[in-house]
Amino acid sequence: MSTFTGVDYYGIEELLSPEERLVRDTVRDFVEAEVLPIIDQHNRAGTFPVHLIPRLGELGVLGANLQGYGCAGINNVAYGLAMQELERGDSAIRSFASVQGPLAMYALHTFGAEAQKRRWLPELAAGRKVACFGLTEPDHGSDPGGMETKAVRVGESYVLNGTKLWITNGSIADVAVVWARVGDTFGGFLVERGIPGFAARDIHGKLSMRASVTSEITFQDCRVPAEDRLPGAEGLKAPLGCLNQARYGIAWGAVGAATACYDAALRYAKARRQFGKSIASFQLVQQKLVTMLTEITKAQLLCLQLGRLKDAGKLRHTQVSLAKRNNVEQALRIARLARDIHGANGIVDEYPVMRHLCNLETLSTYEGTHDIHTLILGRDITGIAAFA
Repeated sequence: MSTFTGVDYYGIEELLSPEERLVRDTVRDFVEAEVLPIIDQHNRAGTFPVHLIPRLGELGVLGANLQGYGCAGINNVAYGLAMQELERGDSAIRSFASVQGPLAMYALHTFGAEAQKRRWLPELAAGRKVACFGLTEPDHGSDPGGMETKAVRVGESYVLNGTKLWITNGSIADVAVVWARVGDTFGGFLVERGIPGFAARDIHGKLSMRASVTSEITFQDCRVPAEDRLPGAEGLKAPLGCLNQARYGIAWGAVGAATACYDAALRYAKARRQFGKSIASFQLVQQKLVTMLTEITKAQLLCLQLGRLKDAGKLRHTQVSLAKRNNVEQALRIARLARDIHGANGIVDEYPVMRHLCNLETLSTYEGTHDIHTLILGRDITGIAAFA
């Protein structure tokens, strides 16, 4: 069993069902036994632990909140708790699961033809195949409506031309869910590895998400069979709906990173001695720990209610924006406070704090930046769009 007991100042444990606790504890034990012992070496080397992909499939966390086709079909609170625990290990592990599930598998499950679903979803759920999600472009991140990748119908195929950037899983994916302009609208396509005109190269030199595969994928006169277009995906509403699923998982994941930092800081403060006593006995250190605990507790309650709304079918996308925005911002604050408590030791990977802090900088940017979520919420409460 895990040596990590969690952070639960408000008795949230009592609000969880036995199944939800079982899912969380199963993933927590996996992280303790199989992620934490190896993640630092992968972070140093800038490599992703691909041997864990089948294990994630065995655990049932890939597309876990989808129904049928080999997916686990758990509720959204249990799924969120799984993402929380994966991120406590490292954001690279949670990001893999988020791209495989809420982005690629959700797109297939929601917008795909039955034959597409039967072919890909069981393989992706089991971790036998890997998927990526191609929306962001070099010049179009926050404004996907400016997308330049195009798909032109030629006989029984579509010819794709364009570039996608910052694509998690890109170079290891067996299939890419790619979004492109089709005339005056947008469409989704399944592009398989090895098809002529499709190439992927990894992005190097990252100081954040170092243990994650991040790629540029390109399409040069890439001919995709017409049957590989997602029939239910029309317009930008489709990919944005996928992003909302991923943002939900990020809101939970940020809590996992925050709890890892808080737990490390609390342990360190109790053990580290200065001026003849533990630094946990000093008022300023206690103030930092209390701030961390307070923000974790608030974020946990946000996530729990968000999950209950999602399970009840009452969730609004703006509520996801609020949780993603708040939880990532506060997790960054917590990581910085934890780094401060660790002093000089906070910058070495003997402790997990700096790794999480750097990863959280990416969480603040992807799946909608902090500022974009601010504007989404601003539009919702005022009725006035201030994006441009």
